[in-house]
Amino acid sequence: MKFFVDSANVDDIKTAKSLGLADGVTTNPTIIMKSGRAQKDVIAEIAGLIEGPVLAEPVCDTTADIVKEGREYAKWASNVVVKIPLTRAGLEAVHVLNAEGIHTALTLIFTPSQALLAAKAGADIICPFVGRLDDISNPGMDLIRDIMALYANYPDIGTEVIVASVRNTNHVLESAFAGADGVTLPFKVVEQMMQHPLTDIGIEKFLADWKKAEQGR
Repeated sequence: MKFFVDSANVDDIKTAKSLGLADGVTTNPTIIMKSGRAQKDVIAEIAGLIEGPVLAEPVCDTTADIVKEGREYAKWASNVVVKIPLTRAGLEAVHVLNAEGIHTALTLIFTPSQALLAAKAGADIICPFVGRLDDISNPGMDLIRDIMALYANYPDIGTEVIVASVRNTNHVLESAFAGADGVTLPFKVVEQMMQHPLTDIGIEKFLADWKKAEQGR
């Protein structure tokens, strides 16, 4: 299972990389804004840090503008993937960019039918959202299970499912059980996955026992 870092914070990405947990990076306009840096600068730096996909999202809503920005993003680094909201214009842009050999991801996916359209369009990656569905009392993980079951019917589908809007460790585990290709998550969720009170208690006991043993020698 792949772990994508949902951040434009270079320090977080470096930390995730040091743990072997930076198979890719996802960004969006909000994340870029929080970084306080120009999009091109931060995307280019991140793309130089990791070998995997770095998703960069155009801020426009017409096919022509998405294609124009996508072509520009593709020049920044060979591993930049153009991340596009799933709209009619977005689907059209994917067709154009794919024909030019530019990698694409379709995002803001909330239904299996959208996921099917994304695969038909030829998107390299889809980013279905689970947390935002949970927010409206619609179980987000049901969407992932449905998408994986749908894609399994057609082995020729090459679109990767990278689960987005991940809020907690359960989202990660359930995505893995569902067979998703990966998740994109803030580093704080990775930290939550590392922690358990019994682990801390166990370490404290081991250290205490070792100290007693040392004192008894």
